[in-house]
Amino acid sequence: MTTDSLAKPDIVGTNRWYLSAAPMTRALVHLCVPMAAAMVVGAIYNVINAGFIGSLHDSSLLAAVTFGTPLLGLVMAIGSVFGVGGGALISRLLGAAENEPAKAGEIKHVSSFAVWGAVIAGVVFGGLGLVLLDPLVSLLGADASAVPATTDFVTVLLIFVPVLAAAFCLEQLVRAEGAARQAMIGLIASTIASLVFDVLFILVLPWGVAGAALSTGLANLISVAYWAYWLHKNSEHVSLAPRWFTLSPAVLKPVFGVGVGELLQAAFLIVTSLVLNNLAAGYGDGPLAAMGVAVRIAQVPEFLVMGVTIGVLPLLAYAYGKGDRARLMAALRASTIAVGAIVFTFAAGVFLFREQVLSIFANDRDVLTIGATILTAQLVAMIANGFAGLITSLFQAAGRATPAIVMSMSQGVLFIPIVLLGNLWFGLPGIIWALTVTEGIVFLVGLVMWLASRNSIDRGLAEGSPERAEEVLAEA
Repeated sequence: MTTDSLAKPDIVGTNRWYLSAAPMTRALVHLCVPMAAAMVVGAIYNVINAGFIGSLHDSSLLAAVTFGTPLLGLVMAIGSVFGVGGGALISRLLGAAENEPAKAGEIKHVSSFAVWGAVIAGVVFGGLGLVLLDPLVSLLGADASAVPATTDFVTVLLIFVPVLAAAFCLEQLVRAEGAARQAMIGLIASTIASLVFDVLFILVLPWGVAGAALSTGLANLISVAYWAYWLHKNSEHVSLAPRWFTLSPAVLKPVFGVGVGELLQAAFLIVTSLVLNNLAAGYGDGPLAAMGVAVRIAQVPEFLVMGVTIGVLPLLAYAYGKGDRARLMAALRASTIAVGAIVFTFAAGVFLFREQVLSIFANDRDVLTIGATILTAQLVAMIANGFAGLITSLFQAAGRATPAIVMSMSQGVLFIPIVLLGNLWFGLPGIIWALTVTEGIVFLVGLVMWLASRNSIDRGLAEGSPERAEEVLAEA
């Protein structure tokens, strides 16, 4: 498909048009608003889910979900290794196909490898987790009172790891083609299904946290079915057929080069969560429960920001693959403005009503006080995290593995010494504010790397657009 063909009436309004030639505001609305809406709905569901579990009036159950959250993060990373790496490569190939149409033929291999790689990795990880269940629960930091509930929660999650990994991967592949609305439909359908299953498994059937985990697994199975069906019926280039599966270095290297950053980030997040949980547990169940609730509330504006930073990734990758520097920079400017408006507006709003929101989930005065402090720290951290996430998306879109990995690792590398020293010097407040300090430093690291990478990104753009190579290299 040529650039001129994109202007034809039958092309305007398609997902490909939004990536390639749509006015920037329309492109961002198309790509980011559905993603942000789905992320916010998911965050609201997390809050409601905590309310379902909290209605059982057993703090050990809330603590079990908090202990199990790092595991869910690792499962997301397994899917994201293949989904983010594969999705970014697919978007770049779609952009490159405007100059070299043969590039589109490589997409089937990338998509098949991504999906089946995620499923196979999920089977291996889930199986190992079940075999090593007891040590795993202990490693997650569960104390004696929370071990039974945590074991139930983790067991069910591990059974569904292949499904969860496939869901996270497929979501990225759908978005890689610019189909943000379809990605949103799958996420919202999964959320609605989770609510229905929660009512059944938690309120009607007395299955507690095991019911919550089962709800998550079955809901993701629904989204997998929807996305697989949509891609089969509507995608011109993506294929999930096993016959296209390949272990070619031309696929593995760019997929893992970007995707491994997601895995390293999740690994470090698990380590930091384990350290955080174990340190917080030393102050009793109250702070730990308050931390779990406050994090869920802060996720509402945080996920809205992620909707922008994740939603714009296919647009950045497409423009980079095509060699369209002007569109790449316009997308960066517009998404930076959007992130800034969201973080400052929502941080202020949630901060003002933090006590009223927290009171919905707890009536203990000490828990409310601690939760308000934690929520404040989370909101400040969110501001820095939003801009850092946008920088990471740029690195992923451009296939810049090293800076993307550095961004993924820096949070974990910095957080552990900061939280240990914070606990040593300031006690519980030091633990609470450690993430805020870490996110600020990570943003500064990303900013420095972005400034240092501008020339190499310009050279990559020149390769994507041979006819403008001399002009771009001259600017670099």
